[in-house]
Amino acid sequence: MFAKETYIHRRQQLKETLKSGLLLFLGNNECGMNYADNTYHFRQDSTFLYFFGSDYAGLAAVIDIDENREIIFGDELTIDDIVWMGTQPTISEKSERVGISETLPMKELRNYLERAAAKGQSIHYLPPYRGDHKLWLQELLGIHPTEQAAKSSVPLIRAIVEQRSYKSAEEIAQIEEAVNTSVEMHVTAMRMARPGIKESEIAAAVTEVAMRNGGNLSFPVIATINGQTLHNHCHSNVLKEGQLFLLDAGAENGMHYAGDLTSTMPVSTQFTERQKIVYDINHRAYTAAVNALKPGVPFRDVHMIAVTEIAKGMKELGLLKGDPAEAARVGAYALFMPCGLGHMMGLDVHDMENLGEVWVGYDGQPKSTQFGFKSLRLARKLEPGFVFTVEPGIYFIPELIDKWRAEKMFTDFICYDKLDAWKDFGGIRNEEDYLITADGARRLGNHKPSSAEEIEAERNR
Repeated sequence: MFAKETYIHRRQQLKETLKSGLLLFLGNNECGMNYADNTYHFRQDSTFLYFFGSDYAGLAAVIDIDENREIIFGDELTIDDIVWMGTQPTISEKSERVGISETLPMKELRNYLERAAAKGQSIHYLPPYRGDHKLWLQELLGIHPTEQAAKSSVPLIRAIVEQRSYKSAEEIAQIEEAVNTSVEMHVTAMRMARPGIKESEIAAAVTEVAMRNGGNLSFPVIATINGQTLHNHCHSNVLKEGQLFLLDAGAENGMHYAGDLTSTMPVSTQFTERQKIVYDINHRAYTAAVNALKPGVPFRDVHMIAVTEIAKGMKELGLLKGDPAEAARVGAYALFMPCGLGHMMGLDVHDMENLGEVWVGYDGQPKSTQFGFKSLRLARKLEPGFVFTVEPGIYFIPELIDKWRAEKMFTDFICYDKLDAWKDFGGIRNEEDYLITADGARRLGNHKPSSAEEIEAERNR
C-alpha cells in the first residue's frame, strides 16, 4: 500500500470534483471456480484499490459527500475464517491504514443507502462487470441488472477517469516494477523457444517469472505459433523449425500495477528472409509511432502514422497498391492490422476498461464503427502522466482474407491474387509501454530486445 495520505488525497480530490451526493464502491468478493470453497485467484476491484487500498474480499465503501462521512463496510472474521485463512487485520485496522476511521458491519450498508434515498440524496455507482455485483446492486438499490449499466453515474465515471488517467510518480515507479518483470518474462521466452518445446512450457516459465517476483500475471498469457489470432490462449502446440512464436504477456506487481509487452521471435535461431522483411516493416511502424508521441498529439493520429507505415510495407511486398496514406485513411490497412495501436495501462492492463472506452480513450467523443478503427481503444489527445501501450502488428488471417475477397472489399488497394502465398505466414506484433512526459515520451522499464537483430542475438546466446 501507499502511505495513507495518498488515499486521503485521492478521495478528497474526488469529493471536490463531484461536490455532492453519495458515492458507492463495491469491493470484489471471492468467486467459486467449480464449487464455493475452490475459488479463483482473488483480485480486488481496481477502483476500490485506488481509493481505499484494501486488498481483501468482502468489503464495500461509501463516500457521503453531503454528510462528510467516509465509511468502509465489512464483517470481522469468525474463528472458522481464522482457522481457514489465518489471522488478518480487523476492518478497523484495514481502514485506518488508508485514513478512514468509521467502519460498519456489512448488514448496515443497505440501511444506509435506503436512508440516503429517502432523503432524496443522489447515489452514484459505477457500471458493474461481475455477476455478483449485479445481484448486489439489485439488492441494495432495487435496480434490475439489465438497467444498471445505463443508470450508472456518468459524473462519477468521468471524475474517476480524470483522476486515474494521470499517473503520479509513485504509481509510475510501481508500473515500471511490473514492466521490468514483464521484460524478464519475454527474455526468458526468447532464450527458451526452440523446436520441440511446447507452447505450454513457455507459458509456464513466464508465469513462474511473474510469481517469483512477488506478483502475478496482469492477464492470461498468450504464447502461440498462431500469432494471427490476436488473443490465442491455447497452449497445445509444439514449436517447429521455421515457425514464428508470439508471446503477449505481462506481470502485475504486488501493488497490482500492470505491465504489458509482446514479442515475436523465430523458433529457429534466425528469422527467415520473408519473416525478417515483415518484422522490419512492423518495427518501422513501431518506431514511427514512438517518434510521434508527445503531449497534445491525438493517439488516433499516432495510430494512423503506424498503419500508414504498414500500408507502405505491404505495397513494397506487392500486397497493396495505390496511395498507402489513402489505404490507411479508408481502412484498407485493417486486413493486415484489424486492431488498435494501444490502450491505457495502470492498475488494469486495459486501464479502467470497465468504465467504458468512450470515457477512458475518447474523452466522451463517439468511437468509429469502421472495421479496424472501431478496435482502437485510445484516440484522445495525449497528456503528461498518461501511460499506455504501443503495439503495432501485421497479421495474415486466412478467414479474413477470404471474406474480404468474396465481398470485393477495397479492390482498388488490395492485391488479392498475391495473398494466397501469405496465408500460412501467421502474425507479428511488438509491444512496449510508454509514459507521456512534459516534452515527449519515455519508454517504461528495462530495454526489451525489439529489433530483429536484437531478438536474433538473444536467441543465439
